[in-house]
Amino acid sequence: MWQIRLHGRGGQGVVTAAELIAISAFQNGYEAQAFPFFGVERSGAPIQAFARISDKPIRLREHIYHPEIIIVQDESLLMATDISFGAKSHTKLIINTQKTAPEIAALIKKEKVQSTKIKAKDIYTIDATTIALEIFNKNLLSPVMLAAFARFTKLIKPESLTQVIKEKFADKGPEIIKKNLAAIAKVYSL
Repeated sequence: MWQIRLHGRGGQGVVTAAELIAISAFQNGYEAQAFPFFGVERSGAPIQAFARISDKPIRLREHIYHPEIIIVQDESLLMATDISFGAKSHTKLIINTQKTAPEIAALIKKEKVQSTKIKAKDIYTIDATTIALEIFNKNLLSPVMLAAFARFTKLIKPESLTQVIKEKFADKGPEIIKKNLAAIAKVYSL
């Protein structure tokens, strides 16, 4: 089973991203679940969402305390919260940043409250903000980070992600779908 924890800020689409990971994984033949964790936080407050993907039935119904994959949509959370809490020696980190993997590894190690289990070889960086601003003209990170998740983990196929985007955003209109698909294509072209 792959347990995924997503970190972001309210309004960045973290909950939607977890849901789309689960739906895409299900379309790839996996069992999947997604659920948020937030209270009455306002837009911009740190939030978490979770997803599980397995080739066997998932019976767990609890938060994810030891993720195999951590997705961070906002680099500033590295200093605001312990995003690596519960990381295993093989946990992969996918982060929205302009920094390199070694720079992020050094930053995590420097923060005394954070685990140093995440190694540079397991860190995948993507400048999702620049891509989102280029395509959406706003900091809409979920489609970019979803594509990065699919590309770096190979747990879901880009075709499944494309289909889920078309279904999920059908009521938002063809222009939104077109932009989301452009974001996915951009990530795969890097």
